[in-house]
Amino acid sequence: MRTGTEAAAPGSGTAADGPPRPAPSAAPPEAGAADPPVPVAEPLPYAPPLRVVVPARRIDAPLRKVGLGADGSIEAPPPDDAELAGWYTGSVAPGERGTSVLVGHVDTERGPAAFYSLGALGPGDRVEVVRADGRTAVFAVYGTESLPRDGFPAERVYADAPGPELRLITCGGRWSEKSGYEENVVVFARLAAPAGGTGAVGGLAARGPTGGAAGR
Repeated sequence: MRTGTEAAAPGSGTAADGPPRPAPSAAPPEAGAADPPVPVAEPLPYAPPLRVVVPARRIDAPLRKVGLGADGSIEAPPPDDAELAGWYTGSVAPGERGTSVLVGHVDTERGPAAFYSLGALGPGDRVEVVRADGRTAVFAVYGTESLPRDGFPAERVYADAPGPELRLITCGGRWSEKSGYEENVVVFARLAAPAGGTGAVGGLAARGPTGGAAGR
């Protein structure tokens, strides 16, 4: 695949009033770091994702399946539903071993969209993915960065992983009428090990499925 996602529909993105940009301190650690930034839970069996929720940033979006566009980039969800996000079905389901990819618009001509606040996520933020098996996979963010669409480092972003990983991707950077957004915002997260006293088991929170199903 060539780039992160297809360009979002033009919205209000400008240097002055555009979406949040990742802080330099939020960048993921260099490859080969000695210790993982978050505990890693055991992989889950396959189940299609239905919804993605980021409580700290008020992201709550139903998921639909998306594939690759003609240019080799991951398709964005239809722009006529700004609150919809997509699961790239060429990746594993969230919670399986490997790297799962979710994409969404940052804005449309009508204003902010589902992933508008993605650039504000930082290490330790929680991402919940509601699955069709009735469980919610809980991921912990360990990095967020903005990467150029021209020369997007697809091999690094989408690389297979020994444990369950998640990428959330939207458009970012400067916007122009000619070319749209210049960058992609990428959030890096891992399935979190259970925290004592929360009722979570294996990185799962007890929560019923909601929203529309996405499948393979």
